[in-house]
Amino acid sequence: MANAVLRTGGRALVSVLALVAAMSAASAQDAEKEIQITPKKVQAAPAAKAAPAAKAAPAKAAAPAAAGAASAAAKSAWVKLCEKAPVAKKDKDGKEQNEEKQLCLTHHERLDGNTGMVLVSAAIRQIEGSPKKSLMIMVPLGMAIPPGLRAAVYSKEDWAKASKNEKVDEAKLKPIELHYSLCHPAGCTAETEATPDILDQMSKGGGIMVLAMNAAAQPVGFPVPLDGYNEAAAGPPVDNKKYAEARGALMQQIRERQQKMAEQWKANEMKNLPLDAPGAPPTTTGSTAPKAAPKQK
Repeated sequence: MANAVLRTGGRALVSVLALVAAMSAASAQDAEKEIQITPKKVQAAPAAKAAPAAKAAPAKAAAPAAAGAASAAAKSAWVKLCEKAPVAKKDKDGKEQNEEKQLCLTHHERLDGNTGMVLVSAAIRQIEGSPKKSLMIMVPLGMAIPPGLRAAVYSKEDWAKASKNEKVDEAKLKPIELHYSLCHPAGCTAETEATPDILDQMSKGGGIMVLAMNAAAQPVGFPVPLDGYNEAAAGPPVDNKKYAEARGALMQQIRERQQKMAEQWKANEMKNLPLDAPGAPPTTTGSTAPKAAPKQK
């Protein structure tokens, strides 16, 4: 399985349904900041060392996602979000009916600090009354659909090795295959059943390495650290209102950053303008009054 970490480079999530229906994503910008959200505060995650390039069976170097990529930061943004939602089910006559159920996502996302768009998302989805859970992972557009996604949970020891560019014994990894279930203008989500074995690996692991295939048939790695996952999964859901407020504060910061960047770009462009624009009359000095006609003799 892959052994890669992407370099650092949304729409506001105010309900669990919105996240399930359309996890936002966009390509990362090189050297951009990466932000993660908690219900208490909005914080920028520090960048970590890059791990070895991703490999796909025979080893191939992973291509960076879009122009850049997300880093495996030390802190995480795993949160549990719950909400009552209508779930379609069939009655004894085969007719579809909507039944209101509690739907929970233990969710992680990494945002581009300059655009607010999601670089990668991962979630464990649980529906009230269902014995099964689902593992959902969203990646940006531009990935090949037929291969789906492959992922593996790294132990804490192997995750630490990967962050130091040290070799990891890939024979110990258990590949997880995910099939795409939803694509939208911002990205595509793939999912699979979160089996007890996968959940156990996540509870003990250091991170999940996700591998997608881009349009050039090159593997692209997306790291998802598991720091904070156990606390979020075992704890109560966060207050949706506070989470939305944190989202709003983050988006405001990003809008301000975008405005500042636009102003800086405009100022730089003005500095680079030529003194005499093409087609403009030459710059003159002194009096601009027309010269008097010569006197006739």
